[in-house]
Amino acid sequence: MADDGAPGDLDTAAEDGALREAVAAEHAAVWGYGVVGAALPPQDRGPAVEAENAHRDVRDRLGALLEERDLDPVAAQGAYELPFPVLSPVDAAALAAVLEAGVSAAWVAVLDDAVLAPTRALAVRELGAAEVRAVRWRTAAGQVATTPFPGLPAG
Repeated sequence: MADDGAPGDLDTAAEDGALREAVAAEHAAVWGYGVVGAALPPQDRGPAVEAENAHRDVRDRLGALLEERDLDPVAAQGAYELPFPVLSPVDAAALAAVLEAGVSAAWVAVLDDAVLAPTRALAVRELGAAEVRAVRWRTAAGQVATTPFPGLPAG
C-alpha cells in the first residue's frame, strides 16, 4: 500500500487502469440486470431494479472520478455475451450472481492496484456491496450462498 498523497504525487497508472476495468464491469452489470429483470415475474423485479440502479450509480461516480483525473472512462458496449441462456427466474438469479462475481473481481483488482486511501475505501465498500447482493442471488438460484473470498478465483 502506498501513501495517502494526492494523485499528482503518486504513480496512479495501475490504479487508474483498474478503475477503468471496474467501469467496464459496472457497464456489464447494468446491461445484465436488464436481462435479469426481464426473466423475473413483475412482482419479483424489485431487487433487480435496485441492483441495476446501484451499479448505474457506481458506474457514474467512477466515470466522474476518472474524468477528474483527466482520463476517459471505458464506454459501454452495445450488448454483452451471456454466459448461459436465461429462460427462468432461477437462471435470472444465477446470471445476477455471475454479474456480481464479475464486479467483485474488478473491485478486488482495484484494491490490489490502489495507491490512494480513498480508492482503497471505495473498493472495499463496493466489494462488500456486491457480495451482499450476490448472496441474495445465489440463494435464489439454489447455490451456496457465500464464498470464502469474494472476487477471487475459486480453487
